[in-house]
Amino acid sequence: MKISKITLHNFRIYKGNNQVDFNTSSENNISIIAGKNGFGKTTFLTALVWCFYGKMIGEVEDKYRIDIKNAGGYDNLLLSIFNKKALDELKNKNITDDKFYVEIKLTDLIIPSIPCKSITIRRSFEYNKKKESVILLIDGDENELTKQVGYDIFINDFILPREIAKFFFFDAEKIVSLAEARSKAELRNLSRAYSEVLGIKKYEDLKKNLESLLSSLRRRGVSKNEKSKLDFLINELQEIQDVIDFNQDKQDETNKKLIELNAKNDGLQEKLIREGNQISLEELQELKERRNWLEKKLSHSKAELKKMMDVVPLAIAGKSLAKLNKQLLLERKIKSSSIPQQLLQNELNQFSERFLNKITKLEFNREQLKKIESQLEEALREESKDSPQLKAKQIYLDFSEEKFRQFQSLFQYINSSFKTEFKKIIQEEKDFRTLLNNTNKKIKAGEARKNNPLAKKLRVEKETIVKEIESSEKNKYDLRDEFAVLRQKENSLKIKISEQEKNFQIIEQDIKKYDVTINLLDKISLTIKKIKEEKRYSLQKSIAVGLSKLMHKTDFILDVKVIIREDVMDIHLLDKYGEVINKENLSKGEQQLYATVLLNALVEESKIKFPVFIDSPLQKFDKFHAVNIIKEFYPTVSEQVVLLPLLEKELSENEFDLLKGNLNSTYLINNDGNGSQFAKVANSKKLFSTFKENKNVHEYQNQ
Repeated sequence: MKISKITLHNFRIYKGNNQVDFNTSSENNISIIAGKNGFGKTTFLTALVWCFYGKMIGEVEDKYRIDIKNAGGYDNLLLSIFNKKALDELKNKNITDDKFYVEIKLTDLIIPSIPCKSITIRRSFEYNKKKESVILLIDGDENELTKQVGYDIFINDFILPREIAKFFFFDAEKIVSLAEARSKAELRNLSRAYSEVLGIKKYEDLKKNLESLLSSLRRRGVSKNEKSKLDFLINELQEIQDVIDFNQDKQDETNKKLIELNAKNDGLQEKLIREGNQISLEELQELKERRNWLEKKLSHSKAELKKMMDVVPLAIAGKSLAKLNKQLLLERKIKSSSIPQQLLQNELNQFSERFLNKITKLEFNREQLKKIESQLEEALREESKDSPQLKAKQIYLDFSEEKFRQFQSLFQYINSSFKTEFKKIIQEEKDFRTLLNNTNKKIKAGEARKNNPLAKKLRVEKETIVKEIESSEKNKYDLRDEFAVLRQKENSLKIKISEQEKNFQIIEQDIKKYDVTINLLDKISLTIKKIKEEKRYSLQKSIAVGLSKLMHKTDFILDVKVIIREDVMDIHLLDKYGEVINKENLSKGEQQLYATVLLNALVEESKIKFPVFIDSPLQKFDKFHAVNIIKEFYPTVSEQVVLLPLLEKELSENEFDLLKGNLNSTYLINNDGNGSQFAKVANSKKLFSTFKENKNVHEYQNQ
């Protein structure tokens, strides 16, 4: 699929009819539309996205959603798009044309059931009627099938789904957001887009539809009372899930705020250090890292010490603890015996008689027999005296077996390793506290110039920031606690709903449908799992290959892992030690390179043939990475690539020379003060010389 022609009419800075034609028959895939700041490169990209998606533009990118919000709604945004000069002429009745529109002509399409050579999409807005409309023509004529389906639905389902448009229309400077996405909400949004690109979403949608069908089958023939109970639970679940979503949004906002506040705090600290003229910024950074490390160690030592302090009173009461242990052992011995006292005494007497009878048969004299009898009586008395049954009244504590084992474990620990460990942890806590105090003193030493007015002002501002950080940290933990409670409620409600539905009797004519649906649901779940695994490995490979081609640090990123957990897909970059690289710590150029590689991999995996439009290309890349992008990325990412650069800044003449072998067509955006126009460069390879010769290019200040 290629775009052969784009027309902008009275769209923002573009007054009147402005047209761009691409040579779709050429094998060269790169076109350039260049202009100075404020001439309408970003507006051109916005016009394309609006033409495809209209009021759904906010679902393509956050920046469009923010534009709608700032304008006070989509209708107000449309009113602001009409070219201001054309609007003045309309109000002064110098012209009658009250429309602005964008028209895109697509060729080389393959759409099931609709053979065609071209599709033309025109989205327009009538200013006086405040009415938006869209027309879709197949080979120049309206088509009844597309009318029945609906033009917006047809565009989304058969041309380019809006969920993945961000991967084909993008600002190269802003795609670093793909690398910076950390919150659950951001990752979920990206995961939905990944699922769409990778072809997983249609299976997940089918699974949701089957689950809805199951619920519907279960609920048929249910009494009004049961249905009322179920509806109440479902409404309650929806309310909880709405609160959970709100909680996650607040957590994301709080995390972003904390990042900003900590950055401000660090900046103020560095300024205070400079005012003190005591240590360098590098030394400050080392001290801060050491302070953070010591704080973690001290916190851990304090936690360990707190645990051991619970045992200290027992260790101090050593003798009493030993007596307690003796009593517990005695009680255990008492309880272990189950022989009644009278029975025990009878047994002892019988044993004594049998023993003496045996002894008399031996050849002992009378004196020896008396001694034996005396010793036996004494032994029996001692046995009776120590008998647990005779001590039954001495059970005071009556510990359970589990409590007894716990006490024994504690008693043995106190008598063995406790003393050594306690001394060690006290010394560690003392050492870390001393080192932390010394480190803090060194940092504060940089603020020695207390009478410096600037230092005073910075210090006051820093204290305010610190209070805000503390407040945000508290809010962060409160939100986490609330989130945990909400999750428990959500899970509890889901269980209740499931149990409620199990009690419903499926009516006879729906039993077969239910069984078939269950079978299909199992199969589709297995299919989704299999596809995700296949796509996970292929995406890992594509990203790894792309990074190895484009990144000049060959030993920086050694491996790529795609992690899929529930509804979240995340991508981990691993260094040579197998550790996960924090993408937020990458330079802006490295983040843009990673995002570019990710886009390329997703486009490859999607198998969707659609033009790629890139605003602000190469801006964050050094010359080495720029060369790699030009040679490896632009020629292969799509059959049609349109770059919107700021010449000499986002695209140098040397970089342009590397593109010449792949050039299709080139345009300059000129501005005469009344609006911008596209000027085709007759010889594409002479773009820079034409740009330098153009004396009529100046910034348009009124748009």
